[in-house]
Amino acid sequence: MAATLRLWQTQVRKAGYYGIERQFHASVYAASKVAMSKYDTNASLPYDKLWENLEFVRSRLNRPLTLSEKILYSHLDDPKKQQILRGTSYLRLRPDRVAMQDATAQMALLQFISSGLKRVAVPSTVHCDHLIEAQIGGKNDLSRAKDLNKEVYDFLESTCAKYGLGFWKPGSGIIHQILLENYCFPGLLMIGTDSHTPNGGGLGGLCIGVGGADAVDVMADLPWELKCPKVIGVRLSGKISGWTSPKDVILKVADILTVKGGTGAIVEYHGDGVDSISCTGMGTICNMGAEIGATTSVFPFNERMASYLKATGRKAIADEARKYQTRLLSPDDKCAYDKLIEIDLNKLEPHINGPFTPDLAHPISKLKQNAEKNGYPMDIKVGLIGSCTNSSYEDMGRCASIANDAMQHGLKSKIPFNVTPGSEQIRATIERDGLSEVFDKFGGTVLANACGPCIGQWDRKDVKKGEKNTIVTSYNRNFTGRNDANPATHAFVTSPELVTALSIAGTLAFNPLKDELTGSDGKKFKLKAPFGEELPAKGFDPGMDTYTAPPADGSSISVKVDPKSQRLQILEPFDKWDGNDLTEMTVLIKVKGKCTTDHISAAGPWLKFRGHLDNISNNMFIGATNIENNEMNKIKNQRTGDWGAVPDVARDYKANGIKWVAVGDDNYGEGSSREHAALEPRHLGGRAIIVKSFARIHETNLKKQGLLPLTFANPSDYDKIQPSSKISLLGLSGLAPGKPVECEVKTGDKVEKFKLNHSLNEQQIAWFKAGSALNRMKELSGNQ
Repeated sequence: MAATLRLWQTQVRKAGYYGIERQFHASVYAASKVAMSKYDTNASLPYDKLWENLEFVRSRLNRPLTLSEKILYSHLDDPKKQQILRGTSYLRLRPDRVAMQDATAQMALLQFISSGLKRVAVPSTVHCDHLIEAQIGGKNDLSRAKDLNKEVYDFLESTCAKYGLGFWKPGSGIIHQILLENYCFPGLLMIGTDSHTPNGGGLGGLCIGVGGADAVDVMADLPWELKCPKVIGVRLSGKISGWTSPKDVILKVADILTVKGGTGAIVEYHGDGVDSISCTGMGTICNMGAEIGATTSVFPFNERMASYLKATGRKAIADEARKYQTRLLSPDDKCAYDKLIEIDLNKLEPHINGPFTPDLAHPISKLKQNAEKNGYPMDIKVGLIGSCTNSSYEDMGRCASIANDAMQHGLKSKIPFNVTPGSEQIRATIERDGLSEVFDKFGGTVLANACGPCIGQWDRKDVKKGEKNTIVTSYNRNFTGRNDANPATHAFVTSPELVTALSIAGTLAFNPLKDELTGSDGKKFKLKAPFGEELPAKGFDPGMDTYTAPPADGSSISVKVDPKSQRLQILEPFDKWDGNDLTEMTVLIKVKGKCTTDHISAAGPWLKFRGHLDNISNNMFIGATNIENNEMNKIKNQRTGDWGAVPDVARDYKANGIKWVAVGDDNYGEGSSREHAALEPRHLGGRAIIVKSFARIHETNLKKQGLLPLTFANPSDYDKIQPSSKISLLGLSGLAPGKPVECEVKTGDKVEKFKLNHSLNEQQIAWFKAGSALNRMKELSGNQ
């Protein structure tokens, strides 16, 4: 039946008989009764509704659609009337679900609580993965984290119970792996308060990273707003084999597009080469799409996805998806991409990217040469595999095959080798199947099922801060100080297979495709190409039950926050705009060079304050480089003339009623979705951020918190602002979409004027006037 159906659909599409197909839809595609997940039995797959919406859009656009367009436009709040123009119009969308990790969930739920709403409107979950520090090993680290973070975990669990969210306890695993195993499905539209939410594109969904305020909108049953993305096509041909892995696809794409090349676009993979990549491999590729600034990434539904769905207990979803494979879950023939990239997998070489940025690519054949030329430390200090990007059963199996090969010749890892399972299910399965034992004999340490060193939760002891050294990881991000808070650590991202091989050699000079090692018997040998089963032959072992479902009625549950708490703080509304121009504002800091959300709001030890806005604001801009002195966290207080830490100077300005702005360079706010990078400047008195260009998520987060995100109409005007300048933003009473803002800069006796652009629409201007999106929500609901 399925094959006949697909053949019929293909014939209909080629003939253009959309009217006949709509009739066919009405008779064959009855409303689905298949649940979205085993945890959401009252929420069915939305395919019938998505199909109906898509037909309205098709009749309006009358052109072939890309896969991402089909999924996105079928989730429109008003598919009959919504303006749809790539890169221009703002879409109002209805996501199917919301997911939050524990670090970002604290602020998101505090905002939800302050909204006065009674229960979340869409299926939503919280995942405890960010607050577990890697120190000794999995069990000990988890136990320690539960003690240290008890107040936060209790708050999250009770809030989830009261407002109807599912709660995944600490030890469950990394949010993106849990989502792939349990919640993602082809055609899904999900938002998540973590920049690597796009991991779910490996199962054919549009999964988009956002700030907590966006999550509050969706949980409050409000349409979610997204600027209509452009679509970048990546056509894959050939077949992945040997040492080349799915990770190498995205490392190559990062090389091509750079860290901002995907901004404002969805990356859509297609072509014959797709079928040579496993479902979890596709997840790896989509996950790291965050590193090129892409809105999200996605693959078309295929049998590799169907196999994974079946293996994770969701055969019914795979069967339902097959019915919609041609019309909803794959691109139309001759659809148009805004940009097209071609990659031949037969010729793709393994890559290693870094240091300090994920788009600096080195094919393995050139790594030694490039490392020596650039003066990178050749000796590798630590190898780390796993994380949300590369912790699948297949990844673990391929790495274990390399480790076994080396041990058969009497070799082990020459350096500390850390393994992070992506979930409790992966941990239990690799333990049952003997892979954990292989890593143990290899000299590895299996860490907790959590983010750990990938996000800076690493109590590293082997080098001193400031000591120049190299580490190799299978993570996704390698900004300065990201993993261990040491700005001198040269972190490289690559496949878990290459991490394992390089850990055996202990040097960047090793190429496992060509170079030989010397076994304990003195004989030379080459490592065999890695191999691992895509899915466990015995099925997945779920391990311990780590999920807590919310009660049907949580209204009687009390959520309390101790006013004296140093970890949690009830939010106070930000002040409204007073209707006047913002004049004579002080420049808090003019940032030189790259300024990610890590630079604006550091992670690592600061994660414990994610629920306490005032305390975490003490990390604001401490990692950014001040152009005045090329130093971090040292700026001149323009009021007193003294030099001080950035947060201290900002607090002085706030206490004395001085409004301030920050000035930045290109792709400002790239990296993590953390909205604290927007909340902190707002909390400490900031009014505007003026830069050459913004990363997508951060720009939206600034708008949500009532700050003005402005860009130089002429990028060279960046040079006209000095740390001692006074900035005035004029004509704000006439602030309107597409209308530039007039900026007046006074530096000593010199006065200059120029234009600043913005991307605010009418609704976002209302957020600015109300003081924040949350304030505006309260105005509209009458809950002020």
